[in-house]
Amino acid sequence: MIWFLRVLFMVVIGSMLGVTGWAGLHQPLGEFARSATFREPWVIATLFDAYWAFITFYVWVAWKEQRFTARLLWFVSIILLGNMAMAAYMLGQLFTVPASGSLAEVFARRQPGRLLLPAMLTVVSIIIYLLA
Repeated sequence: MIWFLRVLFMVVIGSMLGVTGWAGLHQPLGEFARSATFREPWVIATLFDAYWAFITFYVWVAWKEQRFTARLLWFVSIILLGNMAMAAYMLGQLFTVPASGSLAEVFARRQPGRLLLPAMLTVVSIIIYLLA
C-alpha cells in the first residue's frame, strides 16, 4: 500500500505541475483572476470546494506537525499551492517509512515539525503569486 500511495502522489504532483504549467502558458494567473470567467457561479463553487478540501487536509497536517512554525508554513503552502503542496507533504510522509511499513506510521504518527520543505514551498508559492 505504501508503494501505491507513493506512486499516486507522484502522479498527483506531476500532473498538477504539468497542467498548471500548461494553463500558465495559455493564460497568466493574474489575467484569469481579472476575467469574467472568474465570476462564473460554477468557477466560484469549484474554488470553494477546493479550498475547503485544502483546509480539511491542513487540519490533519496541523495535528501531525507539532511545531507552530511548521504548521504556519504548511498552511501557507497548502492554501497557495493546493494539491501540489498536499502531494509534496504526503510524499514526504510516505518516504519516511519503509515500503513494507504500516499506514499507521504515515497517518497517525505525530512529528516535531520539519521546516525545510514547507519553507521552500512557501517561498516558491509567494514568488509565483507575485509574478502573476
